[in-house]
Order: sequence, then C-alpha cells, then structure tokens
Amino acid sequence: MRYTTSKETKRVKLVIQIPCLNEEETLPLVFKDLPAKIPGIDDIEVIIIDDGCTDKTVAIAKRHGVKHMVHHPKTQGLARSFRDGVDLALSLGADIIVNTDGDNQYPGQSIPDLVQPIINGNADIVIANRQVHTIEHFSPTKKLLQRFGTWVLNQAAGSNIPDAPSGFRAYSRNAVMRLNIVTSFSYAMETIIQASHKRLSIVSVEITTNAKTRESRLFKSQWEHVRKSGMAILRGFIMYRPMALFVTLGVVAFVLGLIPYSRFLYFTISDSTHGARHLQSLIGGSVLLIASFIAFTLGVVADLIRINRVLHEEALEQIKHQRYDKP
Repeated sequence: MRYTTSKETKRVKLVIQIPCLNEEETLPLVFKDLPAKIPGIDDIEVIIIDDGCTDKTVAIAKRHGVKHMVHHPKTQGLARSFRDGVDLALSLGADIIVNTDGDNQYPGQSIPDLVQPIINGNADIVIANRQVHTIEHFSPTKKLLQRFGTWVLNQAAGSNIPDAPSGFRAYSRNAVMRLNIVTSFSYAMETIIQASHKRLSIVSVEITTNAKTRESRLFKSQWEHVRKSGMAILRGFIMYRPMALFVTLGVVAFVLGLIPYSRFLYFTISDSTHGARHLQSLIGGSVLLIASFIAFTLGVVADLIRINRVLHEEALEQIKHQRYDKP
C-alpha cells in the first residue's frame, strides 16, 4: 500500500503510541526526541497507554500535550497494551502506527527512517534493528540468546528479520487491520509470525539505541524471556503450520515404530519357538505406530481448525474496516 500527499488523497496521519508503566522519569526524554514534522506525513499524534501507572506518568503526558490515552486500572502487560493502543490509534484515523517504549530505549529521531518504507509503499511493517552486538549493556549471554531466538523465529515464520525481539516498529493501517494479537506476553514474536504467513512485507531499519535507563519489566530473568518467547514461537508455528509439525512427528514415530516391530517379526519368523520372548518389541512398536497415527490425525484436525481460523480472521478484518474506516 502506498501513501501520497497529493490533493487527490486524504491527509496521512501518524500515531505514535507509547506503552507506559511508571515512566515519570524517562517519559520527558522520550517526548524530547519525538519528531514534530516528517516528510510525507501530514499529521502526527501521540497516545499513551497507561498500563496501571501509579506515579506521575499520566500527568507528565498531559503536560506534553497528549490528548488521548488508554487507561488500565491494573497492569495488563505489553501485548494487551499494544492491542488497546492500536484500537485507539485506528479510531483516531491512523494511517501509520509507530510503537516505541516509555523507558527511552529507542531514539525518537529515528522515527522518520522507520516510517519511510511504509510511506514509499515498500513495506507493511518496519522493525528497528538495534544491532544487538553493539549494545554495551547487553551481556554476551543475552546477545547470544537474542541471536538464537531471532534465528528460531525466522525458521518458524519463514522470515529474515535481524532483530525479532525489537519493539520499536512501524505498522501500516493495512497491517494492523490484518493482525490479531492473542498472546498475553509480548506481541513482538507473534506479529512477525502472523505477518509472514499473511504475506505482509516486513523490512528492517538499523538504529542505535539510547543508554540504558532501567531494568526490563517485561520478564524477571533472561531465562523466563527465553521460555515465554519459545512458547510464543511454538504456538504461532502450530497455529499457521500445523501439518508441518504433526506430519513430522508422525513420520518420526512411524519410522521409530518400525524398528522394534521389524525386530519382533524377524525373531518370530526365524525362531518361532522363542518369538514370544520378544513381545516387548511388539508392544513398543505398536505404541509408536499408534502414536504416529494419532499425530497424523491431529495434523488433519489442526489444519481444519487453521482453515476455520483464517475464515474468522477475514471476517474480523471486515468488521475492523466497518468500525474504523470513515467515509
């Protein structure tokens, strides 16, 4: 989708959404770097997602001219904050939505570079590449896990994203209309998997992150992040490529089941008097062959569910257009 600024088209609006959880100290730094004008953009608006803030975050946002906010009385998490922010941005008529963080990790001056591929019609989603190997406060272990997690995500999604966990992103209106967040942890992995399988164009733009201001609140430890990210990737893979997973499991179980089964048949035929001694091979082989059959069956059922979900998502996209598109 290409946006232009000719008189024949409507004005292009950018909405920058900032999820916040007690960011009173860093939020002024975020506002300081936000662009006031961007070539190809007619209107820029900022919204705040107050995810259960108990400090002066909301008051600071109002002092900086923020008129529209999402308020969560209790912390809902990053994924829900992103989804609610997108809903508000669409209701405000956003053509492009940028998601950044309230901890000032991402440079606001890079937003023009982030949205340019969408303005030019060359991308549906743009993900900032933080160049993790250059971030000084990331430990070697964290850098390794980031690279490994990105590689696993790319294998599952069929994508080629250099920095999958990056939350500094720009989405076209068309992209967010087609994406449906179901996870409660982080939208980062899920949106890449969905976008790839829905054939949305994803590109990356290199940025340099700001200095660290605080520890991450998204997870308690690096291993918790790995576990939850892994579950999100696995869930997404099952949702969009169930046959690939279950057929692979079925083939593996079938091949492994043939080994003890063949052993039993061999000894039964060659030594009929002692063939009964190898019943354990018959039982083991039978169990694996039954497991193989179950895996194939689950694959068929999961694929039918996938088809049904695709139809529901298409219907949901039409509902979004009816709700948010204004004549």
